[in-house]
Amino acid sequence: MAQVKLNVEIREKSGKGVARKLRAAGRLPAVVYGKTLDPTAIVVDPKELETAVSGEAGLNTLITLKGAANLDGKVVILKDAGVHAIRREMICADFYVINLKEKSAFMVPVNLVGTAAGQKEGGALQLVRNELEVLCLPTEVPQSIDIDVTALEIGDTVHIEEVVAPEGAELVHDVNFTVVTLSIIKEEVEVSEDDELGEGAEAAEGADDEAAAEDGEAAAE
Repeated sequence: MAQVKLNVEIREKSGKGVARKLRAAGRLPAVVYGKTLDPTAIVVDPKELETAVSGEAGLNTLITLKGAANLDGKVVILKDAGVHAIRREMICADFYVINLKEKSAFMVPVNLVGTAAGQKEGGALQLVRNELEVLCLPTEVPQSIDIDVTALEIGDTVHIEEVVAPEGAELVHDVNFTVVTLSIIKEEVEVSEDDELGEGAEAAEGADDEAAAEDGEAAAE
């Protein structure tokens, strides 16, 4: 598991105004919390954080905090991050303190291996769950959960109970939900302009016939 270091500073003040000033100065407001740690407001360098989680481990990267006295040496993961809607840059972050000797839950991306047999016959392979939750030691978080799809035919489905968990990890689930499906691609029926006009004319003609019938009945009464 990838491990990196990140310099942090304790943030004495909080609030939207303070956060805006920090971001304007090129700093990122964040919070650190955990089972044995009360939420602590901190400040980090956004570029350092982005570099830290840019590797293959992504959000599961183990980050060792440096700088702040009561946080120095604590290992955390980036639990959540707010992203600007337009600029797509981090605007805030939450870090969770973890125990390296205690199993925790992590979200791991799914990786489909091979080309399904049904795809060669026109089937469409759909990944229903991009990530799966696993329980493991922080130092043994897998990079991905591989699912071999080469034997799948049209109509086949892979459920969570059929997925093989990586060594040292346990897949977490309460129900046997769907992870991958292989279905047939429905062909769209093209309707020409002449067909549409013809259908419109038939509908209008039918409406005229109904109106004529109703007039006939009224006259008979």
